[in-house]
Amino acid sequence: MNKSYLIFKHEFLLAIKRASFIILTLSIPVLALLGVGIYKLVVTTSAPPPEEIVVIGYVDEIGIFKEQIEQGFARMIPFASKEDAKQALVKGDITEYFIIPENFTSSVTIQRYTLDKELITPSITVSMIKNFLTVNLLKDKVPPDIVSLIVSPLNLEVTRVTKKGESGHEQSNVSNLLIPGIFSLLLSLALMFGANTLISGLGEEKESRLIEILFSSVSIRQLLVSKVLALGSAGLLQILLWLISIPLLLNLASSTFGGFLSEIEIPANFIVLGIIYFILGYLLFAVLAIGTGAISSNAQEGIQLSMSYIMLEFVPLWFSSLLIHYPDSPVWIVLALFPITSPVQNMLMLGISDIPFWQIITSIGILILSVIVGLFLSIKIFRMYILMYGKRPGLRNIIHNFKSA
Repeated sequence: MNKSYLIFKHEFLLAIKRASFIILTLSIPVLALLGVGIYKLVVTTSAPPPEEIVVIGYVDEIGIFKEQIEQGFARMIPFASKEDAKQALVKGDITEYFIIPENFTSSVTIQRYTLDKELITPSITVSMIKNFLTVNLLKDKVPPDIVSLIVSPLNLEVTRVTKKGESGHEQSNVSNLLIPGIFSLLLSLALMFGANTLISGLGEEKESRLIEILFSSVSIRQLLVSKVLALGSAGLLQILLWLISIPLLLNLASSTFGGFLSEIEIPANFIVLGIIYFILGYLLFAVLAIGTGAISSNAQEGIQLSMSYIMLEFVPLWFSSLLIHYPDSPVWIVLALFPITSPVQNMLMLGISDIPFWQIITSIGILILSVIVGLFLSIKIFRMYILMYGKRPGLRNIIHNFKSA
């Protein structure tokens, strides 16, 4: 037990003293404080921006579009012909122009001209042109108050009804995804750096033959369990520092920026589940790193090999936009239960919708089982290959050695 503690202490101190651990742990609080400070500095030293009027030209080949030429900071200017509008655009008198053809009511097509290179037309421009057309087409057919209602944005209030029959106002707030999204990104980076740290340590010990000296004093099980627990403890320390700093930084940012930041609500079970998934994710990637480090001839080869499963954990982040628009897709359930993507996927889901209780319990159970089975297999692989040097064994050789062991 004393030897295990000494290994644990050594590995823990080594992990928290690494530059990558310190930078990753402090980067978010420091960057957040810098962001708030820079924002305050810019606001206090800058004059308010002028209210510049955007001038948009149009050619009316029908002859009925004359209403609502003023729209906030935009003004519509009529031109007699396309050539006149083009000359005004080249001179810089207007920022763009569009043509309303004679057959517009049947073709429903508007041709827009601009000097800027754009991937798509800005939504604000589309909205202004559409409102301009709508008001003029309906001005003699529909009462003005109805026209105003048609072109006004829809003010939609959402009320959630619970199973108990209680209902309450619940405003949809995409900003609630901010904290779970940032935490999921940090979790992914922490798991990647943690796995690479363990692989690097094993690779260095293997290359220097230090691992052979360690085996003369401790068993393989003692060595690996101590390393995994040390890495998990370092990760727990990291997550606790983040979770403590999040409310403080959120309050500071809310007082500075206001607006949507003041409306962010952290899910009630976020901290508890965050700690659970963080620890289990760390342990899972640690046991995977043990097996990877055992079959690799050096640290660099081990880190390259680990990319095969490390990149999988980023899959939920890559498709987070689809998760927002299609939260009920069965694909997310698969990612929430698959052990490598489970921690990141479930933390993202906390900011979008409620996670069924069975899904949380099942994903945690699968993670625990994966850690136990993974540790057993990794110790067995470690026993077979840690003292082997030279070419890395292939998958077929590993399976064959498992059967014959």
